Amino acid sequence: MRLDTNGISIALTCNMNQSLNNQEHTLRVLLVEENLERAVMLKQALHEAGCYTAAHVAASHDLMGLVGRLKPDMIILDTESPDRDTLEHLCVISRDHPRPIVMFTNDGDRAKMQHAMRAGVSAYVVNGLKGERLSSIMDVAIARFNELQSLRQDLAKAETQLAERKDIERAKGILMKQRGWSEEESYQALRKMAMGNGIKLSEVARQIVSVAELLV
Repeated sequence: MRLDTNGISIALTCNMNQSLNNQEHTLRVLLVEENLERAVMLKQALHEAGCYTAAHVAASHDLMGLVGRLKPDMIILDTESPDRDTLEHLCVISRDHPRPIVMFTNDGDRAKMQHAMRAGVSAYVVNGLKGERLSSIMDVAIARFNELQSLRQDLAKAETQLAERKDIERAKGILMKQRGWSEEESYQALRKMAMGNGIKLSEVARQIVSVAELLV
C-alpha cells in the first residue's frame, strides 16, 4: 500500500484468488470511509470476500475523478448521513460511469433514502455496517444494479424503436405528398433506398425527413 499526496490510500498489489459471485475477475472496490477503524474493518471484510480495494478515500469530494481514473467495479460509502454534494456526485457517476453503489449510513430518513436511490445507490443500509454481512449486501447491490441496467437498456431500445417508426412514417408521408405515391409504394421506395445504400430503413427515413425540414 502507499499513501499519495491527496491522502488517498491506493493498493498496489493483491494476491487474492477468490472472487465475489464467482466472477472471472477480482471485484475492484472504491471505498469512501472517513473513520479509520471502520475502514480497516471494511478492507478486511473486502479481502475475505475476495475483493480488491482499488482506493480508499476519506471524503467524496473527488469521487467523479477517481471513478474516471480507477474504473472500480463498485463503490462503497460509509456516511453518517448522505449530504447533497455526495448525492450530486453519485448522480453524475450513475449517469456517466454507472456501477453498483453500496451506502452504509446511520440516517434512516425515508426521504434521504429515496434521494440516494434516485442518485444511483444500489443498496442503502441503515445501521448495518458489519463485516460478516458485507459480501451478501454486495451481492444484493450487484443484482439490483444489473436489473436496473437491463430495464434502462430495454427502455432505451423501446424509445429508439419508437423514434425510428415515427421517422419512417414521416418519410412515407413526405414521399406520398411529393411523389403522389401510395403508402405501400412509399414504403417500398424507402426499403429499396436502404438496401441500395446498405443502411437501415430508419436511417434513410431520417435523411429524407432532415432534407425536407431544410427545404421548409
